[in-house]
Amino acid sequence: MNHSIIRYIMCRVLEFQAAFLALPCLVALYYREKAGFSYLIVAAVCLFVALIGKRKKPENNVFYAREGFVTVSLCWIVLSITGAIPFVMSGEIPSFTDALFETISGLTTTGSSILTDVEALSHCNLFWRSFTHWIGGMGVLVLVLAILPLAGAYNMYLMRAESPGPSVGKLVPRVRHTARILYGIYIVMTLILMVLLLCTGMNLFEASTHAFGTAGTGGFGVLNTSLGSYPIVAQAIITIFMILFGINFGVYHLFLDRKPKEAFLHEEMRYYLIIIAAAVILITWDVREMFGSLFEAFHHAAFQVGSIITTTGFATTDFNLWPGFSKTILVLLMFVGACAGSTGGGIKVSRIVILLKLVKNEISHLIHPKRVKHIYFEKHIVSKEVTRGIQVFLISYLLIFAGSVMLISLCELDLVTNFTAVAATLNNIGPGLELVGPTGNFSIFPAPAKWVLMFDMLAGRLEIFPMLVLLSPSTWKRG
Repeated sequence: MNHSIIRYIMCRVLEFQAAFLALPCLVALYYREKAGFSYLIVAAVCLFVALIGKRKKPENNVFYAREGFVTVSLCWIVLSITGAIPFVMSGEIPSFTDALFETISGLTTTGSSILTDVEALSHCNLFWRSFTHWIGGMGVLVLVLAILPLAGAYNMYLMRAESPGPSVGKLVPRVRHTARILYGIYIVMTLILMVLLLCTGMNLFEASTHAFGTAGTGGFGVLNTSLGSYPIVAQAIITIFMILFGINFGVYHLFLDRKPKEAFLHEEMRYYLIIIAAAVILITWDVREMFGSLFEAFHHAAFQVGSIITTTGFATTDFNLWPGFSKTILVLLMFVGACAGSTGGGIKVSRIVILLKLVKNEISHLIHPKRVKHIYFEKHIVSKEVTRGIQVFLISYLLIFAGSVMLISLCELDLVTNFTAVAATLNNIGPGLELVGPTGNFSIFPAPAKWVLMFDMLAGRLEIFPMLVLLSPSTWKRG
């Protein structure tokens, strides 16, 4: 284990965290809020620790998958802890467990909240709460790689450990350039969304916070009604952008690279859009009598489908009151999730498609044992390494899911609440059903259950394995 490079990278991440924490200070200065001093103090401490810790350069820059997984896990934990402290210091979320839950939920772009009154928070705390979505959406290590030359060819291990999906490919030969392209697209799309929201009548604070929540597919709002109080035009714009941010960013690079045909034929995107269209049509028909017109039913169905499948978690209506058929579709979409290489969570459309092709291939093999048939995805043969990784991921996912449901069931809440609470956190969705529905929150859970759900949020955002590697005793053995 190369401890020196892990320490060095964590110190560089703390430098970025100090810069991130400076932004709520500016918001507090504008609104003249005392809570801003909390961010200033924590930012100064982060910067001091980072400068001291990185004075000694790493003995060597060589690290592999083990160091990559451990570094990513530890960085996210440190970011969560330092990001939670200002909430506690300001007194607006006095419980450290609750503050950490809110911060992890923000950074992992989950959007589950323990707050019963969002509007009681100061502007700087609301800003930080939403900005954590934007930080975590593309990944802070990806941002570090985009700006700083860290470990040469080895930094792909960091990107693989943090990026969502079954595998991470390089858009260009150098990983650093890949990270820059990804963040460039991310920033431009966020700014476009912000300008459009300003045009709908939102002020700069509302437009920026909702743009951060949409871009990171997080879902924290600044009003207790989420997006229900905003004009239908604003809701429609956010619907479109939620779906856009759920698409693999490699598709946008194909457009930039003047390969529109390849972009439109992208297999995962095609299935992703088909799933969305089918779900919207079915739910619109099912809830048509609950709204004043078919258009209104379509609008809310499209918004909630886009919000759930992209794991954003915004709401325009209380879908907890919808018929069982519509709620079942939404729960299924929680597990499907968005595309690999997007800012969304869930199992990912690519994994679902490959798993279905594996089932089809196995049935074909049973009928024709001597036939050798490869599985293709995106016009490439899916290697045994990828299929094995997907199968192991799914097994690990199911074990964590089942274990988490069992543990929080000790709280003696109803099954639907417990089941969808784990689904919402492990898939980084936000709201679930019943007591954790769009009008509820996670404050009903005791502290031990919140720690289980916090682990689920981190495991879901980091694709499970980095957290498992961190907790494995063999990781820390020499050799």
